[in-house]
Amino acid sequence: MSDGHPPSPSPNGILLPCRIRHVECVRGMYLGSGGVKLYYALGVWVYKHRWQVIFAWALIIAFSMPFAPRVGEVLKAGGFSTGRSEGSRAVRLLQEKLGFPLTTVTVLFSSPDLTVDSPAYQGAMNSILSSLQQYPHVTQVLSYQSTGNRRLVSADRHTTYAIIGFDLGTAAVQRIVPELNELVHSNRQSSSDSITTWITGGPAAYSDIELVSHQDLKRAELVSFPLALIALMLVFGTVVSGLVPALIGGASVLAALAAIFLLGHYMEMSIFVMNVTTMLGLGIGIDYSLIMVSRFREELLQHDVEESVARTVASAGKAVLFSGITVFLGLTGLLVFQFITLRSMGVGGAIVVITSVLAALTLLPAALGVLGHRIDSLPVRWGMRRARGQGGQPISNLDTLGEYPHSSPPADPTQDRLPRGEGTAFRLAESPKQPELGIWSILASWVTRRPWQVFTATLLFLLLLGSPFLRVRMGAPDITTLPNRVSSRQGYDIMVNTFGIGQVSPIFVVLEAGDSIFARDNVGAVYDFVKSMEKKPGVTRVESMVSYAPDIGRGQYQLLYRDPGAIPFPELQKSLSPMAGENLAVINIVTNYNPVSEEAKALAREIRSQGPPDGMNMYVGGAAAELMDLVNELYSTFPKALLLIMVTTYIALLVLFGSVVIPLKAVIMDTLSILASYGALVLIFQDGHFSGLLHFNPAGHVDATVPIVMFCILFGLSMDYEVFMLSRIKEEYEATGDNTLSISRGLERTGGIVTSAAMIILLVSGAFAMADIIVIKALGVGIALAILLDATIVRALLVPATMQLLGDLNWWAPTFLKRGSHPKKPS
Repeated sequence: MSDGHPPSPSPNGILLPCRIRHVECVRGMYLGSGGVKLYYALGVWVYKHRWQVIFAWALIIAFSMPFAPRVGEVLKAGGFSTGRSEGSRAVRLLQEKLGFPLTTVTVLFSSPDLTVDSPAYQGAMNSILSSLQQYPHVTQVLSYQSTGNRRLVSADRHTTYAIIGFDLGTAAVQRIVPELNELVHSNRQSSSDSITTWITGGPAAYSDIELVSHQDLKRAELVSFPLALIALMLVFGTVVSGLVPALIGGASVLAALAAIFLLGHYMEMSIFVMNVTTMLGLGIGIDYSLIMVSRFREELLQHDVEESVARTVASAGKAVLFSGITVFLGLTGLLVFQFITLRSMGVGGAIVVITSVLAALTLLPAALGVLGHRIDSLPVRWGMRRARGQGGQPISNLDTLGEYPHSSPPADPTQDRLPRGEGTAFRLAESPKQPELGIWSILASWVTRRPWQVFTATLLFLLLLGSPFLRVRMGAPDITTLPNRVSSRQGYDIMVNTFGIGQVSPIFVVLEAGDSIFARDNVGAVYDFVKSMEKKPGVTRVESMVSYAPDIGRGQYQLLYRDPGAIPFPELQKSLSPMAGENLAVINIVTNYNPVSEEAKALAREIRSQGPPDGMNMYVGGAAAELMDLVNELYSTFPKALLLIMVTTYIALLVLFGSVVIPLKAVIMDTLSILASYGALVLIFQDGHFSGLLHFNPAGHVDATVPIVMFCILFGLSMDYEVFMLSRIKEEYEATGDNTLSISRGLERTGGIVTSAAMIILLVSGAFAMADIIVIKALGVGIALAILLDATIVRALLVPATMQLLGDLNWWAPTFLKRGSHPKKPS
């Protein structure tokens, strides 16, 4: 049957219709083009060995299933200190020279009826503290009864607390917190039911963080996975085509978590890796599969299954690989930091990116090869048929990432099998010779007619959204990241409300003398230093070796400490041991400032700038000082991470697009959307807007690690969409040489798929916005907002406007970078 073209001889001398000859020519282009030859060959190999590939992945999944659920066993809370800060050195000196325990927890007692002086109250406390004293690895129990320190009792005498010291590290004590809770509660119930107890402090908070993180992850998975699956079915229009990306994304996460579990036995990894890995893995795993399935369904319209698989890997697979590279490069920025939390997030994220790309390039093509036309089985929208082009052939506008000529070859007339069901991936596209009237091309046309107005308006809008970040207050991840319902947070809040934030989190100064701290001159120097601290604004009291009584002067302390063992005051003798010894003295400075406030940080900075007394070394620690050290170290390293991410991403995009301008524009566009989301972080988590809707109590600051983690994750994720869209625009530009037309056609053919991919990320990250851990909630909200801005304002408006203004300059590159692809001159 003639198709209107003269036949041509085949290699065997048989005349072939031109339509079939065209298909073979395109196949030859794949096999001969160095740019896609490897990807096409990979697709052919996967198809021919599809059952072996599926079997290999089945083994990987079977191996992963026992280990992935146990990943929390090897992950640790904390990891927000490098141990190199001034505050960390101060703590180590106290442990080494004053015998401070390696780790402490606080047991809080309170009764609405009894006071600490009542026999029932004292009996209950003694029962609990005695059992704790006998617990293995407990080195000290400091309470009002054992020390006589009146500061350990509230003003109404209904509340008191005890400090329990251990010779174990924080991670080890964290593991035994559930046992300590059981021990305390069992003894309380046998003593007095009218006394309520809480265990709080660092290890207790970390134990609760681990528990709540697991709960957050389960909740997010239960919400995000079904929603993503429903969205995929609506996008594709059939159950099978929607189910495949979801299963591939789940397999990627499962394999990644198992790999993290094994790696966690050899390196320290943060508990937050679990949530970040799942959020990132589900998002990009499903996104990559969505791109691949979309392309495969399109290829099936014109080719057999084997050819469709090969072409899908050669086109969409190449984009997926480069997109994975950009996400991977973004996450490598976290490896620059010395903090365990950030480094392990980078490692965990890199692992899930690798597994997602591998699954998209191997397992998914193998599954598509097995399914073939059955990919469109079980339609979810009834009574809808796919639009057809001229000659009754089905046509599509989802040629998102191809490296074909602009007009796809006509379908082989022997391959007229149509997938069942109707999805958004199969919307009607106009012939290249006709004006494109899709919503995305209409939008692109509107933008390209007024590029300066759109560019100026969107740029100002993004900068306005980001402007609140100029007044950001950075905080450290602490117990306040937990929800109010958990025991350790409840105990902390009661302590703060009862005893004041200053006593719970004081600034402390360690003075180290060259000889005995009890030498006459050293005692005088400590006395003068303490008096200078008492005069500073915001200081409510100072506790030290020379603060026993206000009526004892400088000279009297010098006489008292000539022989510390013969001090005539038993209470002074008892309180001296935790305050001074050998050549060391510790000074607690209690303020009425919140440790995360600018006033507290300014006071810590002022104390450091004052310097130590002559002949002494000084180390300033405490929550405010440690926060200042954390922020300084984080944001002195951040520029190095930014430089690494931007330079490596620029080089990767330079290789992909062969342009020196496009990668620079992409880097700037990505940065703008991220900065806009930073402003939202301040409005929501610092100022408290929408806190009722998101179910959290604002802490008045933004966690210092969140902007860094967000940037490293979002830079790669946002670049995904840039790669998808620009790949198509570049193809159109090389085919037509018309910058405006290539923008319009590129946006029309990628707008739907980019929007669908962004919707999946929004659903996944939005599910983590329901987390109870504030850090994870902030990451979920921040990533969701940034992706929303990126897929709408940036990709649909700012990028087309910028490319229209740049014109042919978009694709400029020095001659030595040109790779033989030259745009066709517009007629």
